[in-house]
Amino acid sequence: MSTLEAAAGYRPSRTLPIWAEVRRQASRRRTQLALGFMVLLPVIILLAFEFGGENRGDEDGDGGGAFSSIADLATSGGLNFTLFCLAVSAGFLLVVVVALFFGDTVASEASWGSLRYLLAIPVPRARLLGVKLIVAAGYSLFALLLLAGTGLLIGTVRYGWGPLGSTIAAEIPPAEGLLRLLGILAYLAVTLLVVAGLAFLLSVLTDAALGAVGGAVMLWILSSILDQITALGSIRNILPTHYTDAWRGILSTPVQTEDLAKGAISAVVYAALLWSLAFYRFTRKDVTS
Repeated sequence: MSTLEAAAGYRPSRTLPIWAEVRRQASRRRTQLALGFMVLLPVIILLAFEFGGENRGDEDGDGGGAFSSIADLATSGGLNFTLFCLAVSAGFLLVVVVALFFGDTVASEASWGSLRYLLAIPVPRARLLGVKLIVAAGYSLFALLLLAGTGLLIGTVRYGWGPLGSTIAAEIPPAEGLLRLLGILAYLAVTLLVVAGLAFLLSVLTDAALGAVGGAVMLWILSSILDQITALGSIRNILPTHYTDAWRGILSTPVQTEDLAKGAISAVVYAALLWSLAFYRFTRKDVTS
C-alpha cells in the first residue's frame, strides 16, 4: 500500500479538536487554581471592606490619587465594587493569570516530553499552535469575566444596585454604568493581548513553562517602570504599558476616546507581531522534546 493510500481520509483540520484541548486544560490544577482565585478575590476584598473600618481612603490623605477615589466609592454599589475589583487586579494579578494561560501552553508540553508525540499523531504545527492560542485566549477571557461577574454579584447583594460613581464626572445611571463597565472589561482584555503575545512567544522559545510565564510578567513590569521615567519623553508612547490606564477615560462624560483608541491599536499591533513571531519560530523549530 502506498503512502498516499495509507494517508487516505486524513484531515489535518480534524486533529486536536478545540473542545478536547478545552477539557484537557480544564483538568489542569493551574487552570482550576487561577479560575478559583478569580472568584475568591472579590470575596477577600468584600471581607476587607467589612472588617477594615470606614473611610479607608482618607487615612492616607490625597496621595492615592485616582485609585484612592475609586476605593472611596467601592462600597456605594455593586458596579463600583466591581470597578474596584478590576482596578486592583489590572496592574498585576490579571497580568499573571493571562501570562500563565499563554506561557504554559507549548512549554509545558515540551517539558513533559509530549510535544513531539502530539506532532507525530500527526497534528500540523500551525494547527497545534492555533488551537492552543484559541483555548488560552478563551480561558483568559473567562477568567476576566469570572472576576467581574463575581464582583458584580456579591457587590450588588451587599451594597445594592446603584449608579456608577465617578470622581471626574457626574454619577452614571446604572444601565449606562453597566455598559461602561463592559467597555472597561473590553479594553482591559485588549491591553492584556500584549501579555498574551509575550507569554506565547516565550512558551515557543523555551521548554520551561515557569520561564515563559515569569519572563512575560517581568517584561511587562519593566515596561511599566520605564513608562514612569518622564525623561524618556515621547519614547514612552511606544511602550506597551503606556496606555494601560486609559480605561479611566470611560468613566468621564463624554468618554475620552483618544487614548483608548491609541492603547487598543498599540496592543493589537504588539500582539499580532509577537504571535506572528511565535508561529514563524515554531513552524521551523526542531522539536526534540
